[in-house]
Amino acid sequence: MSTVGLSADAVRALLDAVASGEISTGAALERLMWLPAEEVLDGDVAFARLDHHRALRQGIPEVVLADGKTIEQTLQICARLAARAGGFLATRVPADMMRALQAAYPAAQANPLARTVLLPSPGAQPLPGSRPVAVLSAGTSDLPVAEEAAVTAAAFGAAVRRVYDVGVAGLHRVAAAGASLREAGVVIVVAGMEGALPSVIGGLVAVPVIAVPTSVGYGASFQGLAALLGMLNSCAAGVTVVNIDNGFGAACAAIRILHASDCGP
Repeated sequence: MSTVGLSADAVRALLDAVASGEISTGAALERLMWLPAEEVLDGDVAFARLDHHRALRQGIPEVVLADGKTIEQTLQICARLAARAGGFLATRVPADMMRALQAAYPAAQANPLARTVLLPSPGAQPLPGSRPVAVLSAGTSDLPVAEEAAVTAAAFGAAVRRVYDVGVAGLHRVAAAGASLREAGVVIVVAGMEGALPSVIGGLVAVPVIAVPTSVGYGASFQGLAALLGMLNSCAAGVTVVNIDNGFGAACAAIRILHASDCGP
């Protein structure tokens, strides 16, 4: 079960309540009617259509990308998610918007480094039986992307192990990550510059490795393109690569992998 969003267990509980007579079929229908999508209006125009069924289909609920949205739009979307799912996760949240969300939701967990705001759903449970997600960063400058990945994975119910500043400029530092690497079910490796760390980690572990190139680096890094190309050309077989600075996408991929491994053959 994820820590934000509607789950299959929530729908099952609703159906059980109907079967036991705790609630009427009409009340259950009213709650289910808006599950597939809910329009958020500005006057007569819908500026958002919330996908309340996403967690049922994918195991991962809809998340609010705050970048490009106004504060009012984000507040309205988060209010709908909180009312129906009990919580929300917002990513790429600017500082002024973060303050507005914290004022509206005092229980929300704001992470300025990751630029995330998380309002956990009440009674949320971790992913059952899953091994942790290890999040490694090559350098301290990569932490905003690494933290986005870590917060997202934790929000979706994964145990997270953070191992930061273990880049190839000092390979002996990777040894300190030994226990976290051995325990992990998935490893997310975040690196800028030449993007070499995922190849190193890919040669050390048997579990899936998800590489995240960052836009950290000097001129010839081309805002992360050099790291992206380096990771795509990794000599470690089976390393998977997401887009530049996409810690969120890496965490979603990790959660899908954990879900698949929990389902068994």
